[in-house]
Amino acid sequence: MNRGKAVRLWLVLGIAVALAALLGWMRYATPAAPQGNLAGASLGGPFTLVDQDGKTVREADFAGRYRLIYFGYGFCPDVCPTDLALIGRALKAFEVSDPARAAKVVPLFITIDPGRDTPAVLKPFVAAFHPRLIGLTGTPAQISAVARAYGVYAKRMETGDPGNYLMDHSAMVYLYGRDGRPIAFLPHQGLSVEAISAMLAAHVH
Repeated sequence: MNRGKAVRLWLVLGIAVALAALLGWMRYATPAAPQGNLAGASLGGPFTLVDQDGKTVREADFAGRYRLIYFGYGFCPDVCPTDLALIGRALKAFEVSDPARAAKVVPLFITIDPGRDTPAVLKPFVAAFHPRLIGLTGTPAQISAVARAYGVYAKRMETGDPGNYLMDHSAMVYLYGRDGRPIAFLPHQGLSVEAISAMLAAHVH
């Protein structure tokens, strides 16, 4: 091998070693976020609903932001208010501890009871839990479609009084990413401010 070829070979090898070292440093300097328990799930998708101000809202309106989502209903006697209070407290704590990351999170309450949860009903309801909480309703067909897409169970339970029926439903706190894909969920059982705060801290970047 002549001197010129040897110099070029050592130069190429030197660059390769430097790039490998740089990539290795970047891997450890910027660790990937941990995967949530919904990573890879086929839940979610586009929707068109109406918020508590009567404004049309689409899933695409939240592109680039994390979505903290809860499905329930305003006339719920116990579970929904309890869970929403925990969500509100956890998000407020996150806003205090890390305002920049908390600003990337939009909290959403999607009703499963569109017959009673009109925008006028939702407005004071969601305001009681967090000032940024968005309440969403729609037609029965729209709500049925979004509940199905997001894997939510909901069934009307008659009580003998047509105006005071109950809704049997799954109760979970969902976190979706900025790309609209599901990241993690927390069930009602054992739900706490600490658990919600830990989920936000782990996955919101």
